Amino acid sequence: MTHDHPAATDPGAPRPFGRLLTAMVTPFTPDGSLDLDGAARLAGHLVDEQGNDALVVNGTTGESPTTTDSEKERLIRAVVEAVGDRAQVVAGVGTNDTRHTIELAVAAEKAGATGLLVVTPYYNKPPQAGLLRHFTAVADAVGVPLMLYDIPHRAGVPIDTETLVRLAGHERIVAVKDAKGDLIASSWVTSRTDLAFYSGEDALTLPALATGAVGVVGTSTHFTGALTKQMINAYEAGENATALALHRRLLPLFHGIFRTQGVILVKAGLAALGMPAGPVRSPLVDATDAELAQLRADFTAAGLELPA
Repeated sequence: MTHDHPAATDPGAPRPFGRLLTAMVTPFTPDGSLDLDGAARLAGHLVDEQGNDALVVNGTTGESPTTTDSEKERLIRAVVEAVGDRAQVVAGVGTNDTRHTIELAVAAEKAGATGLLVVTPYYNKPPQAGLLRHFTAVADAVGVPLMLYDIPHRAGVPIDTETLVRLAGHERIVAVKDAKGDLIASSWVTSRTDLAFYSGEDALTLPALATGAVGVVGTSTHFTGALTKQMINAYEAGENATALALHRRLLPLFHGIFRTQGVILVKAGLAALGMPAGPVRSPLVDATDAELAQLRADFTAAGLELPA
């Protein structure tokens, strides 16, 4: 819904997926097969111990480029069953083919997903008119709400402000995962629409909150979830000094988890903690000893511990 006055900074602004979401890794067995029992255990941990309001499955951090459509559907069902009504499950369904995206969206809804994450079509770099048609077609095909994923450094094109304003008129397009890093652009959108913005970069969560965002879809939040939620709650309560102190404390991990592809270091960290993770699938490669040592240093700098 569009409007002519700012609403996203209003304490009553919509938070359709809560405040804290983690883009969950997809656990694999040592031979690289899907580990559904591990996924259920990890999902429960992220909700019950790390305080997530929702989990994003089949995102980039979930290695969606290298999982099959069947694996994606089975993963959704396993996570939905594991978390029950304690958290929402948002399924990544975006591809660079509108028909395939709709197929994945319909399958995800049938599998129990309560929302869909739809990334900007990548590589073929459609014009804004194409993005408008693509996202609208997906939203028209399902009955659950959509979070758009604006990540131009991966997709090759941004979702322009005017396109987002037009898409906000669709009743099922309710949120944006903003990995564009342009707080001015996102500010214009949150001032003109009711779209709920979620930071797509962990380290920009606090700045994004200050410009109208409502939460984060995080990666380091596999480990920092509870503290990140404290930061969000502190900011919401007007305790800005506390929020800033938590932001500064967690900055080493907010940043460090992306020293290489986030999933690589998340899986290495989870394995060190005895949590389900397993290897990454090619063309990704598992963390080196040096990368794991740096991750431990980042944990320490954030006041957390990663066992040797």
